[in-house]
Amino acid sequence: MLNRPTVTPQRPAVAPAAPAPPAAGAPRRPGTGALTPPPQMRPRFVPPPINKVEDTGLNGLWLQELIAKTLYSRGYLSGFQIADSIRLPFVSVVDGLLNTLKRDKLIEVLTSSAGFGEGAYQYTITGAGNQRAREALERSQTAGPAPVPIQVYNDSIRKQSMGRPKVSQKALRQLLDQLVISDKIFNRIGPAINSGSSMFMYGPPGNGKTTVARAIGNLILSEDMFIPFAIDVEGQVVKLYDSVNHQLAKDEDIDPGTGALRAGAKRDPRWVKIKRPFIVVGGELTLAGLDLVFDDVNKYYEAPFQVKANGGMFLIDDFGRQQVRPRDLLNRWIVPLENRLDYLTLHTGRKVDVPFDVLVVFSTNLPPKDLVDEAFLRRLRHKVEITDPSYEEFAEIFKRVCEAKRVRYSQQGLAYLLQEWYIKRNRKLRAVHPRDICDQINDIATYLGVEPLMTKELLEMAAGAYFVEL
Repeated sequence: MLNRPTVTPQRPAVAPAAPAPPAAGAPRRPGTGALTPPPQMRPRFVPPPINKVEDTGLNGLWLQELIAKTLYSRGYLSGFQIADSIRLPFVSVVDGLLNTLKRDKLIEVLTSSAGFGEGAYQYTITGAGNQRAREALERSQTAGPAPVPIQVYNDSIRKQSMGRPKVSQKALRQLLDQLVISDKIFNRIGPAINSGSSMFMYGPPGNGKTTVARAIGNLILSEDMFIPFAIDVEGQVVKLYDSVNHQLAKDEDIDPGTGALRAGAKRDPRWVKIKRPFIVVGGELTLAGLDLVFDDVNKYYEAPFQVKANGGMFLIDDFGRQQVRPRDLLNRWIVPLENRLDYLTLHTGRKVDVPFDVLVVFSTNLPPKDLVDEAFLRRLRHKVEITDPSYEEFAEIFKRVCEAKRVRYSQQGLAYLLQEWYIKRNRKLRAVHPRDICDQINDIATYLGVEPLMTKELLEMAAGAYFVEL
C-alpha cells in the first residue's frame, strides 16, 4: 500500500485524458455540446465578384504575362482552363486578356469547338509569346492563381478579425471535459482566451501544455474565413495559402468534381475558404522565418508563419529551444503584440505593414527565469502554469487511459506502481505517463500472448522498459 495519507479527490491539475482532444478544426465528439461562437468570430467578409480587369486591382500587362507563363509551362489550354488556373472569371476578364494576346500575336487559337463558345477554344503560345513568357519568368516564376492587392488583403483580415472571444466558464468546461484539469488552472485559461492577445504556458514536460493549447484552438477557431492564394505587393507576389498549415473549409461555391468555382458563384475566385488557422512551430523557428522569405530561384516570396496564422492561433512550442535567443525572439514580438500590426521587409528594403490578428501562445518546459526577465513577461498578458498531477489526479488519468486503451484497470496495480516506481525512486508524476505505460503493457501483452492487465509482472516489465534512471 502507498505510504501516503488518503486525500479526498478534487478536480485535478492539468492532464490529458484519453482519448486526446481532436485536432484544431475537427468536429467535437457527440454529447459534449458544440459551442456557438460569438458573433464577432463569424466571417463578415465575402470576396466581391470581379466584373472587369480593373476590379482585380492588378495591371493588365501583368495579367497578360501571367497567362503567357501559364501557356508556356503547360503547352495548350482551353479558355476555361486558363481562367481556372489563374483564378479569374473567363467572361469579361480572361476573354478580354486573351483577345489582346491574340491581337499582339503572342498566342493563337489551336482548335475551336463550334457551339461551346470561346471558353472552349484551345489556345497555344506563339514564338513571340515564348520570348515574352521567358522574359516574364526571369522576373517571377509565378504561374498560378492571380494575387490580391495587399490593401485588399489587409482590409479582409480586419473585417474577419476574431476580436476578443467571449468564452464563458460553462462553455469552457464543455470543451475541456476530455481533460483532467484543476479549477485553479481552468480559471486562468478562460480569461487568457478572452483577452485575444497572448498567453505564456509553462511547466514540466509531459503534462499537457500542447494538448491544452490545441483544445483552445478547437474552441476559438471553429469558424471559417477567406484568404487569398497569394498577395500582390507592388508587383511582387507573396504566396499565402499553404496546404500544410491551412485546412480547407466546406465551400458551397466550389465544384467538388473540378475544385473550381461554380459558374454561378458570386465572389472573387482568387480566394479560398479555410478553417481559422492553427499553426504550430517548435525548435525550427528562426527570426528569418518571421519575415518574408524570398525565393531567389522562383522569384517570389513565402509569407511568414504569423501572417499565415492571421485570423487564428500561433503556438510557439518548446519556447527557449529555438536556434535564436529567447530575448531576441520576444523582441520581434513586442510591436505586433502591442500594436496589433506587423511590419515585413521586401528584399529591396521596402517595409509593408499587415494586420496582426493572432492569438500567440508560448509554451515551454523551461523555468521562465531562465528565458526572459520581468519586463518581457509583463508584455505577455496571461501566464498559465501547468503543474504535475497529484496522486489522485494521476489515478483519474490512469482510469481514463486504461478504458481508452483496453487495459484492465487495477487500483492495487496502480498502488504498486506508485510505491515502487515513484515514491521509492523520488520520481515526479507526469500526466503523460499513464498513456505511455499502458502502451508498453499492450506491447508486452501482445508479445507474450496474454491479456493486458495491470499485474505486478506486466507493470514491472512496462516501467522497466519505459523509465531511464538519470
